[in-house]
Formats: sequence, C-alpha cells, structure tokens
Amino acid sequence: MERQNPGFTVFLYLCAALLALMILAPFGWLFVMSISSTSDLISKPLRWWPEQSDWSRYRILFDTTPNTHGAALMAALGNSVKVAAIATVAALAVSVPAGWAVSRSSAVGWSLWLVIGTYMLPPVALAVPLYMGLAALGMLNTKIGLAVVYLTVLAPFTAWLLKSGFDPIPRDLEMAAAIDGARLDQTLRIIILPLAAPVIGTAALFAYLLAWDEFFYALLFTSDHRAKTVTVAIADLAGGRVADYGLIATAGVIAALPPVIFGLIMQRALISGLTAGSVKG
Repeated sequence: MERQNPGFTVFLYLCAALLALMILAPFGWLFVMSISSTSDLISKPLRWWPEQSDWSRYRILFDTTPNTHGAALMAALGNSVKVAAIATVAALAVSVPAGWAVSRSSAVGWSLWLVIGTYMLPPVALAVPLYMGLAALGMLNTKIGLAVVYLTVLAPFTAWLLKSGFDPIPRDLEMAAAIDGARLDQTLRIIILPLAAPVIGTAALFAYLLAWDEFFYALLFTSDHRAKTVTVAIADLAGGRVADYGLIATAGVIAALPPVIFGLIMQRALISGLTAGSVKG
C-alpha cells in the first residue's frame, strides 16, 4: 500500500481544524457571553474573556418558579422536544414508504418533485391557509397542531433524502425475497429497512434539527406556554426595551444542548446502522 504524503496529511488536519473552529467558534462565544457581566459585554475594547465569571443567569433560567423567565424557558424547551419528536416520527412514517415507492416506480417520480417544488414558496405564502386550517380544526396553540405544520415542511425533504438512500439497494434482493414467499411488508422490514438504516438515521437527524430550529410558524401559531417553542421563548427575552444579551446567550446555550445530545445518540445509531446493513458476498 502506497504511503500517504506527510504534507498532504498535515493539510487535511489543518482543514479539519479550520472547519471545527468555524463551527465551534460561535457556540464558544455564546458561552463566553453567558458567563460575562453586562459591563464586560459593553466594554470597549471588547473583552474576549470576562474578568470574573458570572453563572447567575444559569440559576435564573433553571429556576422553574411560576411566572419567571426560567419557568417560561423550561416549558418552551419541553414543548420543542415534544413537537420536534412528534414531527420527526410522523415525517419518517410518511416518507419511508413514499421514498421507497418513488425509488421503485419511476411512474410516480413526478409526485415527489411536485411536492418538493413547494419549497420554492416562501413560508409566509403558506401562513394564511395553514392558520385557517388549524383554526378550523381547533388546533391553534397546540403541540399537535404545530407538529402537523412541521410535517408539511419535513415530509418532502425526508422523502427525497430517503429515495436517494433506497436507490442503491439492489432490487434483486426484493425479488429473491418474493420468490422465497416473503410478503411486501416482510421484505421492507427485514431486508430494505436495515440496509437503509444509515440514511433513515440521517433523515431523522436532519428532520429533528429542522423542527427544533423553526421559528416563523412557531411564532404565528402559538401564543402561550402550552405550545410555545424555545426559539420563540428566546425571542421573548429580547422583546423588552432593555435586552440582557447575557441572558439571551445563556438561553441559547441551554437550547443547544438537546440537539447536541440527540446528534450524539444518532451518531451511534448511524454507525450501528452501517454495520447492520452490511452484507456478506
């Protein structure tokens, strides 16, 4: 085996370090802001590290006493976890069979591209019909209603992503299973889904992150702690005349933890899916 050029290896590590810095630097600065005093945040020249760490904002936001910033943020955090989970599960339930059907039948491929074409519409164009539909069903300011709205956004994307994952799977496997007497649902459950586990995990991860970060629809269709998500709760912290930027940064750090944990869990699922989906020649 030819030995890799040491210079090229160093170049790869430098590029990886630069990419990691670009990704982690904003979160790092968010954390620094969360433990900086107001005087440090408004000082000129800017202090890159506070003279004295201030953790009081974390105590404020983890305090669940009624009618406090902490109670509002924790309720919104729980709503975001539930809404994103419901929307992700629903999107996978819809997009797995849809992606497989489009992958195996080119005659219905136009339907997927037609649905994806709705992504060209700005969200505000769909706000009125979605609002009227939720109002007619009595689902305004509910977690289920918001999850249904998110489903309209997630399902086309996840179906398209899953189609690209089903395409490389040989159809001969399905034909062999049919010859052996397997039903269609058995073929999907025993053969196709394990092989497509990595792309299904990727679709679930992206769907969850998209639902977690969504702000526009959550702002329009929720009004109080029953369904308000964490993105709207953070925006409420900046709604006053005098905004505590350190408190907003602290809320941002707290809001970033659940997606990071979910990403770490899904990373293990992706690795196990790659192993489970391998076949012996």
